Amino acid sequence: MPPAMFDKVVQSLTPRLTKQDTNYRASLETGLKVAITLRHLASGNTYRNMQYAWRVPYNTISVVVKEVVKAIIEEYTDELLFCPTTEQRWRDLAEQWYQRDTVGAIDGKHVACKAPPNSSSEFYNYKGFYSVILFAMVDADYKFTYIDISDNGSSSDAQIYNESDLHRGLDQNRIHGFPQPDPLPNDSQDVPYFIIGDDAFSLRTYLMKPYSTRNLTKEERIFNYRLSKARWVVEKSFGISANRFRILLTTMQHHHETVRTIVECCCILHNLLPSAPEQTF
Repeated sequence: MPPAMFDKVVQSLTPRLTKQDTNYRASLETGLKVAITLRHLASGNTYRNMQYAWRVPYNTISVVVKEVVKAIIEEYTDELLFCPTTEQRWRDLAEQWYQRDTVGAIDGKHVACKAPPNSSSEFYNYKGFYSVILFAMVDADYKFTYIDISDNGSSSDAQIYNESDLHRGLDQNRIHGFPQPDPLPNDSQDVPYFIIGDDAFSLRTYLMKPYSTRNLTKEERIFNYRLSKARWVVEKSFGISANRFRILLTTMQHHHETVRTIVECCCILHNLLPSAPEQTF
């Protein structure tokens, strides 16, 4: 994170994180709290390993991280993590995809965590480890526009999507400002705006998926290739976020609700940081 951005974040979080000094000890400075939290998210180091470098006890760090993560979510969610609510904003998203009527790509990512007590196989996924699922929609600029971290590892991407507010809003036409069909460039036929996903999802007028891989024609193979190349943006967003916040690549030892909060915070910080270089789809 650039120093100027760090100073701005500290300044915005100071009212939420400042505590009074007591007769027993002085409170930690806001800048130190934010720095400890960002270091934990960026490195994935445990609290016990960090306590020596920061000269703050591990049990205090555990409290600080929860406080800062919560403060970041409360401060920046409305500003950085929201679906568009106007038709023009939806059209702006489509413009980022080079006028192909696409407004976002959806997929899910398993974030490993320790097995919660008495959870049975609820958090155990098909890949063979315990996890919570980050389900997200991203734009062409690698920014998260919608996330859902409420489900556990045993759920499928399609199941999470079908139970999400995003699906209900699109299916019942309750998304504010979602644009009406427009013609593609150099064409006169109206085409609906849509999101794109892999073959785990059901085909809808607002959700585009690839053709089945059996007995494909040449045109269908080209379509699948183009769709897959456009859908890479969500996979790359997960990769960029995990590269920035290495804690997403570790098996988190936190309580599973804390894991969800940390993942949400990482998505918000991902949107706060500068975008990745532009790609051609």
